[in-house]
Amino acid sequence: MLPGAQRRLYLDTLLASQPDPIFAIDAGGRIALANNAASIACGIDEASLIGSPIQDLIGNPELLKALIDGGYHLPVCEIVINREPYMLETTPLHESGGHVAGAVLTLHAPSRMGERMSALQNYDAGGFDAILGSSPEILQLKQRAARMAVVDAPLLITGETGTGKELLAHACHAGSNRRSQPFFALNCAALPESLAESELFGYAAGAFTGALRGGKPGLLELADGGTVFLDEIGEMSPYLQAKLLRFLNDGSFRRVGGDHELRMNVRIISATHRSLDAMVASGHFRQDLLFRLNVLNLHVPPLRERPGDILPLAQFFLGRACAQAARPPMRLAQAACAAMLANPWIGNVRQLQNVIFRAVTMTEGNVIKAGDLELAQEATPALPGESGDFASLEAAVADFEKNLLQRLYREFPSSRRLAQRLNTSHTAIAKRLRRYGIS
Repeated sequence: MLPGAQRRLYLDTLLASQPDPIFAIDAGGRIALANNAASIACGIDEASLIGSPIQDLIGNPELLKALIDGGYHLPVCEIVINREPYMLETTPLHESGGHVAGAVLTLHAPSRMGERMSALQNYDAGGFDAILGSSPEILQLKQRAARMAVVDAPLLITGETGTGKELLAHACHAGSNRRSQPFFALNCAALPESLAESELFGYAAGAFTGALRGGKPGLLELADGGTVFLDEIGEMSPYLQAKLLRFLNDGSFRRVGGDHELRMNVRIISATHRSLDAMVASGHFRQDLLFRLNVLNLHVPPLRERPGDILPLAQFFLGRACAQAARPPMRLAQAACAAMLANPWIGNVRQLQNVIFRAVTMTEGNVIKAGDLELAQEATPALPGESGDFASLEAAVADFEKNLLQRLYREFPSSRRLAQRLNTSHTAIAKRLRRYGIS
């Protein structure tokens, strides 16, 4: 084979192997070349595409005019081909004299973009091995989570702040059949309602002032085939609760300002540190949404309920903190270990990590003493009902009931034994244990 023919064959093979639709257009906006993915996206065979105006596919004369006026270079924007949204990327083609002879148009489907973004954001996310701890509580949690990971149904994770609920969600995604698909997380408490809606569901062209030209896909589109983790689901507004319920019912939704339905295949994993049952009783959370979210449930025990994990976690964080601070290996004094075992750890694993990192940063020597941990400055835990962080009497009573059952269940680890201890019926105790996710 002649070198020129061989080079042409390689280029044709390279173009045909690209999963993203690619068009090459001339200076007049007519298609000079298209790959197989472009033909599939348009629903037109490749021979029929050659020579046809790109405007006939895009259906937006203003976009073509802006493309020509801008020297065939535009900021990334969204277009619709064959009723499917794509992000358009343009690259001008220059002749030897510098004259623009056309452009290469590359279309990125939201799901393909989601795969790349997820790979960048979650490149170091681990599976169940990343959940540290060897206490019976953690081993039981990992065993239960591994069984639930492979079940393609909504999962609700409960637990106090700092216990590692997002880490567990990552592990469940990694252990599921969707492990090769995107994973995205949204903190419902970190964004106002309007921004949370556009982040989750995306928005159409011209939906609001300041929106990207042509619209923007949301996390549900980017994660098609994968998993979306909704952290602090209890903070979601009533309007978004209703919109999420619609998606959980049939997998369909509309973008903000959109006029047509989109359908995606996404598994929802949610998490909260609040009692959703109490919020339902007080009218702050939809009961029908809770039924949809709580198909499977996991409860992450607080650090104070698994004291056997405190020192191993502290040693792990100590080694990592020394590496981050570029310090030689340090060790914990016996008094420091005793102080950590006696601390209530109301901030759980996150608080422990911060305490160790602060001690490594501020300690002069290579031994961390009890005073270096500065645990005396940490807040003491509030008893149920003392913090004032409840919406109603029902919420306060539910919070107290949950804490009481969690504490006693360690001593009486069965619904029948616990019912005998509390002098009530087995059915009533079993119902409450299921309600609060205690097992």
